[in-house]
Amino acid sequence: MSAGSSPDIVAVASVGVTASAARRIADILRGEPPESMLRVSVEGGGCSGFQYKFDITRSREADDIVIAEGEASVVIDPVSLEYMSGSHIDYVDDLIGASFRIANPQATASCGCGTSFAL
Repeated sequence: MSAGSSPDIVAVASVGVTASAARRIADILRGEPPESMLRVSVEGGGCSGFQYKFDITRSREADDIVIAEGEASVVIDPVSLEYMSGSHIDYVDDLIGASFRIANPQATASCGCGTSFAL
């Protein structure tokens, strides 16, 4: 999905951030030192083989991709970006609880925890 196809999703480098996620990221970053960003990465592990990791960082590498929407900044390294291509980062607050969720079209399986997936 491209950035022009939905006003609720900002897409850069084939990863989108929903308006809900951008608002929550901005809320979190307001309590952090200036120039802080949310780093999203993919690591080996979890129930299904890969898992998403969320960290607050103030630094970035030269080849990192930065997705900025208003006061929200998300940083993704190139290796993680390959695993996340076409994904959308969302923030959901429902009966189960509030959390970031990544809808990844490359995932062939995912775990009920919502942070683990298989390719």
